[in-house]
Amino acid sequence: MDSERFDLAIVGAGLSGSLLALAAGEAGLRTALIDRLALKSMTEAGFDGRTTAIAFTSQRLFQVLGVWADVADLAEPILDIRISDAATDGRASPFFLHFDHREADTGEAPAAAAMGWIVENRYLRRALLRRIAACPSVELVAPDQVLETTRSADKVDIALGSGRRLVARLVASAEGRQGTMREEAGIGARAWSYNQIALVLVARHELPHRGVAQEKFLPGGPFAILPMRDSEAGEHRSSIVWTERASIARRLLELDVPRFQAEFARRFGDFLGKVGTVGPRWWYPLHLVHAERYVEERLVLVGDAAHGLHPIAGQGYNLGVRDIAALVEVLIEAKRLGLDIGAADTLERYARWRRADNFTMVAATDLLNRLFSNDIKPLRLARDLGLAAVHRTPPMRRFFLRHAMGLVGDLPKLIRGEKP
Repeated sequence: MDSERFDLAIVGAGLSGSLLALAAGEAGLRTALIDRLALKSMTEAGFDGRTTAIAFTSQRLFQVLGVWADVADLAEPILDIRISDAATDGRASPFFLHFDHREADTGEAPAAAAMGWIVENRYLRRALLRRIAACPSVELVAPDQVLETTRSADKVDIALGSGRRLVARLVASAEGRQGTMREEAGIGARAWSYNQIALVLVARHELPHRGVAQEKFLPGGPFAILPMRDSEAGEHRSSIVWTERASIARRLLELDVPRFQAEFARRFGDFLGKVGTVGPRWWYPLHLVHAERYVEERLVLVGDAAHGLHPIAGQGYNLGVRDIAALVEVLIEAKRLGLDIGAADTLERYARWRRADNFTMVAATDLLNRLFSNDIKPLRLARDLGLAAVHRTPPMRRFFLRHAMGLVGDLPKLIRGEKP
């Protein structure tokens, strides 16, 4: 069978792979997006139950690519973030750190300058797939499976389970933390388990959240309360990422509904009135993976395939978005100059651009989790005083706020709201 030729082949059509395919296709690269699952299944409510925090600068990229119009009415703005230490019963320490979106210098009107937005993953997937279907430069190859990838000095040959054969100048792994292409390429990774499990669910509560995201640091791990849009029935809702030690989390998952609700309400607290859970519970073991390098001959890693973080700061996907913006900019500049987009020097430019930002966030989230996921009294006192000190120092508060919003560093054009 004759091989079909592409500029870029992407393996993995999750949130990162789909976004890379759309950004590359909109920029004029002929792109194949390959996944073993039927893509429609990824937009169903029961697919994974998660939400994604879209940072301020990531939203700019979604806007440029035409995706944001489809999710804007389904996205809940994060106007404030409140970080506090807490005991297992959910009672917060009197020391806390509070971020207000009006403090960020974004160049936009304060009303428009939310720190970020919470969007259900299924809505993001649906919007991305709709835009991809309308992009003539992108071909969806799903469901289909990569059987063999052969990388050589001038091309990549990809054999699929369907019998099709693709040839591309470059292949991108967006397979996630357990990606096989990274291993097959001999790229090592720093990896370890946190011995924690994240319980993911939706809470309904009596009082409105008013756009405030809460992160309580409990002895077993962070307990994040992320503002969601009200339900169609008018219920006030929040997305919960509840991190616990693995042994405790497994026992919690075995509880019947009333006992689970009681444990949940104890940790949540009563600041939003009566609270309960809605729908199923999902759970995800937590571990860190950071690839030793992001590129190999005709291969590039993006998103969780390059760096899988602890969810403690909600920054993992936004790092991947910046990866994608930088990679597309590098590839398009090479193509405009008549250069090989899969050449080693082209890919190394991407790797150099992203290495510092990614390493800083990997190290910061790892340190924060280790510092806060315990009940050691001297450490607890030190971190409480640290939170209070940052809260009372406006320049430091603004510095951390701008980092969380993605406004610091050498930003790619798409992240600045410009086309590459």
